[in-house]
Amino acid sequence: MTHWPKIPLGLRLFSLYFILVGVTAYMVSTTVIQELKPTVRQTTEETLIDMANLLAVLAEEEVANNLISESRFSKLLAAYGQRELESRTWELGKKAPNHRIYITNKNGIVIADSWQQDVGEDYSQWNDVYLTLRGKYGARSTTENSNDPSSSVMHVAAPIYHDNTIIGSVTVAKANRSVQPYIDLSKRNVLYWMILMSGLVLLAGGIFSWRIHSALHKLEDYADKMGRGEKVIKPTFRVFYEYGNLSDALEKMREQIDGKKYVEQYVETLTHELKSPLSAIKGASEILQTPLSTDKVTRFSANIERESDRMQSLIDKLLELARLEKRPQLDALVQINLHDIINEINLASEVRLIAKSVTCQFENHALQDKGNTYHVLGDEFLFKQALFNLMDNAIDFVNPNGTIKWSLTCDSYGVLLTIDNTGPQIPEYAMERIIERFYSLPRENGIKSTGLGLNFVEQVVKLHHGLLKIENVLQGVRVSIILPRSTNSI
Repeated sequence: MTHWPKIPLGLRLFSLYFILVGVTAYMVSTTVIQELKPTVRQTTEETLIDMANLLAVLAEEEVANNLISESRFSKLLAAYGQRELESRTWELGKKAPNHRIYITNKNGIVIADSWQQDVGEDYSQWNDVYLTLRGKYGARSTTENSNDPSSSVMHVAAPIYHDNTIIGSVTVAKANRSVQPYIDLSKRNVLYWMILMSGLVLLAGGIFSWRIHSALHKLEDYADKMGRGEKVIKPTFRVFYEYGNLSDALEKMREQIDGKKYVEQYVETLTHELKSPLSAIKGASEILQTPLSTDKVTRFSANIERESDRMQSLIDKLLELARLEKRPQLDALVQINLHDIINEINLASEVRLIAKSVTCQFENHALQDKGNTYHVLGDEFLFKQALFNLMDNAIDFVNPNGTIKWSLTCDSYGVLLTIDNTGPQIPEYAMERIIERFYSLPRENGIKSTGLGLNFVEQVVKLHHGLLKIENVLQGVRVSIILPRSTNSI
C-alpha cells in the first residue's frame, strides 16, 4: 500500500496559505491591469469632451461671421500646435502637445487646424464630424497605421451653435500612444506593489507557520521525553496558549499515570527488598526465644540490629530517590567548589580508607594557572551526596592496599570528573544493568547494597545536564561525570 509522504503541519499550512495568497494576488493584479487601459481611455475621452465643448463656445463668433481663417483664434490654434513643452508628469517627460484641434463648417469642411495640414479638406464623412453636425455625439477612433493597433487616435467633437443652430464642429484628437506610457507605468507600479505586499504577507505567513510548527515540535518532544520517562521542563507558549493548556493536560496526565505506576513499582520492589532482612530478623528473634549462651545472644542481637539498619537505609534511600526523581529541574543554582568537596569527601572517608590500607589521590588538572579552585553551577547538597555515593562504592570494591584516585580536568568543552579504584572489574553481564535501581553486585564480604546509590548518582547528574559513564580500566573501574561547558563557570 502506498503511503503519502509525511509533510509537517506548518509546511502544509504555509503551502495552502501560499496558494491562497498567490491566487488572490494574481486575480487582483490581473483585474486591475486589465481595467487600467479602458479606464485611462474613458478618462481621456471625458477630458476631450470638456475641451471640445469649451473650444466650441470660444469659436462660435468667428465661425458665425466666417472669419475663422483670419481670426486670432485660428492663429492661437496654430501656435498651440507648434508649442514646445518642458514638463514632467510622474516619471515621464513631455516635449510637445498631444492634442490636435480642427474646426469644420456646417458642411464638414476643415476651416482651422492646429497642425495646419488639412485646411480645406472634406471631413464630412468622418463619424466625429458627421454625427456632431446632425446633433448626435460624435466620436471616432482611427489607426494611423493599420499594422499597428497602438497607433489609434481618439477623436471627440462638439457642435458649434449660433442662434440654436449647428454651424460647425470642433474636434479634439489625442493619440492613444501618448497615454500608453502612463498605463505601462501604472502596470509596473501595480505589479511592484502587488509582489512586494504578497512577499510581506507570505513572509508573515511563513513566520506564523514556523511558529505553529515549532510549537508543535516542542509539544511533541515534551510528550516523547515524558513517554520515555526522561526529566523534561514543560514548554511555555506565549502566543499559542492552547498548546500551553495541552502541555498542562499532558503533565497532569503523566503525573497521574506515573504516580500510579510509581507506587506500584515501589511497593513491589520494596516488598521484595525487605523480604531478606525481615526473614533474618524473624529467624534471629525466634532463636533468641530459646536458651542461648551470652555469645550467641550477642551475635543474634547484632544480626537484628544490622538487618534493621539495612531496612532503615533502604527506606531512607528510596524516599530520597523518590523525591529526586520528581524534580524536573534544579530550583536554585549555586557555585560548587569541586576541589573543596572532593577534599571534604576524602577527609570524611579517612577512617574507612585506613581500615583497608587504601591510598587516596586527587589530581586537579583544571586551569592550574588560575589555582586549584574550580566551580560548576548546580545544587551543592545533591552533588555532594552523589560524590559521597561514588566514594562509598569505590571503597567497597577497592582491593586492600589498593588506590582510589580522583581526577578533575577542564577543557573548552566542559568539565570531566573521574574516580578510579583498583579492584575487580565489573562483569560483562552486569555492565548494562549496573545503574538500574535495586541492582547490586556483592561486596568483598558477600553482602549486597541497596542498589540505589548509582541510580541516585545518575539522577543527580541528569539534573545537572551531565553524563554518567562507568567503564572497566586496566586495573579496576572508572566512573566519569561529564558536565557540559554551558553549566559551569570559573
